[in-house]
Amino acid sequence: MTLLFFALVVLLAGAFAFLNGFRDASTSVALAVRTRALTPTVAVLLASIFNFTGAALSAALALQLSRTWIQLPSGPNGLAILMAGLISAVLWGIYTWWRGIPTSSTQALIGGLAGAGVASVVVGTNAVGGVDESLLFQVALPLLLTPVIAFAGAYLLVWPATWAARYTPPNVVNNRSRRAQAIAAGAVAFAHGFQDGQRTAAVLILAMLAAGLSDGGSVPVWVALFTAVMLAVGTLAGGWRISYTIGYRLIRMDPLRGFVAQMYSSVILLGGAIALHWPISTTHTVTAAVLGAGENQGFPATNRLLVIRILGFWVLTPIATAAAAFVLALSLSPLAGLEPGR
Repeated sequence: MTLLFFALVVLLAGAFAFLNGFRDASTSVALAVRTRALTPTVAVLLASIFNFTGAALSAALALQLSRTWIQLPSGPNGLAILMAGLISAVLWGIYTWWRGIPTSSTQALIGGLAGAGVASVVVGTNAVGGVDESLLFQVALPLLLTPVIAFAGAYLLVWPATWAARYTPPNVVNNRSRRAQAIAAGAVAFAHGFQDGQRTAAVLILAMLAAGLSDGGSVPVWVALFTAVMLAVGTLAGGWRISYTIGYRLIRMDPLRGFVAQMYSSVILLGGAIALHWPISTTHTVTAAVLGAGENQGFPATNRLLVIRILGFWVLTPIATAAAAFVLALSLSPLAGLEPGR
């Protein structure tokens, strides 16, 4: 049963990584396509390559994350918790993609693991350690701080950018900004792979620990490659529903502001991963930066009703995935041997 559950976790982790790339391709390609900095085909290929590179290089951070993230019970119990969390995150990701709403895959996964951990306590087994810290540092703080920092920073950076271009003809500014935005799109894709790749890799490491297949001392090569490949393939598939929301429905954006939003987003994401070791949501960061840069214009450009709707989904994400995972974990408990007293 343990090996079967481990195989299912690997399949679900692959589905989660694929969906992550599929949905979050919008964070790097939406603005570049909207401002005609890149064609859709080139943008997706660029995002896929840099997502693969970033995810492959994040393996070392995944090992550290798996040690400080959560502590699972061993055997089928811990694997069932991972399964429930992954299934809820995948289902929520599909639903929000269908609705065209950009939401955080990281928060969906953390919420799912938290809900499944509560279910394991309800049926009388070992509790999941570290969930309170994960909810604080990977759900609550990013939800509150990251959008504010991204919005405010992008809003303020538009002023020096427009001041520097004040004597340059608009067509020249747009052409230069498009070239710079192509670079920024690659930077966001790399940062996305670097941030989100370590989450899937950490899940696989936790699964190996629960199954007794690893001591957690190193990251197997197959984990890094599997995560990077699934993320890149998902990006190639391209979830254009969310890209359309960010690029066309959310706000009107010129190439200069698009460059400011994407480059600033990549700095936040890479700084959070390398310097602070914080798992920052790419979706929250890019969406808030786009809003901040777009708001700094002399005319109303934001679809405010859509912004309120997106914020509602951001708050709902960890709640919905926790509830779904709670039910799923209870359903899996007989198969995993999670009877009370065991």
